[in-house]
Amino acid sequence: MKQSEKIPNHLSAEAKKIWRRLVEEYAISDSGGLEILRQGLEAFDRAQAARILIEKHGLVIRDRFGAVKPNPLISCERDARSAYLSALKQLCLDVVTPHDGPGRPTR
Repeated sequence: MKQSEKIPNHLSAEAKKIWRRLVEEYAISDSGGLEILRQGLEAFDRAQAARILIEKHGLVIRDRFGAVKPNPLISCERDARSAYLSALKQLCLDVVTPHDGPGRPTR
């Protein structure tokens, strides 16, 4: 792996696995492609973090008046997942992540 393809340290272990797999299988090496991949995997990590917090705190929360409302993290998770999938689309990839079930990346 070239220096330009070095995996960003701040990515989660799962995102780093995805990085390695995509860079290897699709020979992503240009700076633009690597930047899109980095931003996509940052979004992947944000979606995962939001999902964990939603599981912990629930789909709904109570506001200061005691009224039930949707957890604001739901939109955070949705937007981050959308950004991740958008990055894959920009790279012309259709990738199945571990959370999506069995499968292999396809072009």
